[in-house]
Amino acid sequence: MDVHTREQRSRNMAAIKGANTKPEMRVRSLLHSMGFRFRLHRKDLPGKPDIVLPKHRTVIFVHGCFWHSHACRWGTVVPKTRQDFWAVKRRDTTERDSRNVAALKTAGWSVITIWECDTRQAADLLVVLDQAGLTSSKAPHRS
Repeated sequence: MDVHTREQRSRNMAAIKGANTKPEMRVRSLLHSMGFRFRLHRKDLPGKPDIVLPKHRTVIFVHGCFWHSHACRWGTVVPKTRQDFWAVKRRDTTERDSRNVAALKTAGWSVITIWECDTRQAADLLVVLDQAGLTSSKAPHRS
């Protein structure tokens, strides 16, 4: 049984944002401080990537761990109500993610996925960006 009424749960779910989330803002802030310039949520690209670095032909998706079924403690949570519904919804999301990544790679884009749990600590986020090849050495030098 859910601890919220249907109306409360509906309000909670409606309040969940798909763009400009805190994890996304953390990534954007760090990239900007490193000197990268980017575009946001380009609708002409498959999956409407959260961050697009046109100069580097790279897109970044900042995925919520629960919604995109990450293998971390937040992504492996199983809801207590409507388990079948959530299993199908999350499976469909991961399948859509795979299709979007494949389409972007076919079009010549590099794709980076950053998980919500990786944005909680700036040091972890720096490691992820470094592993993805986005270091400050690639960023433009300021004079």
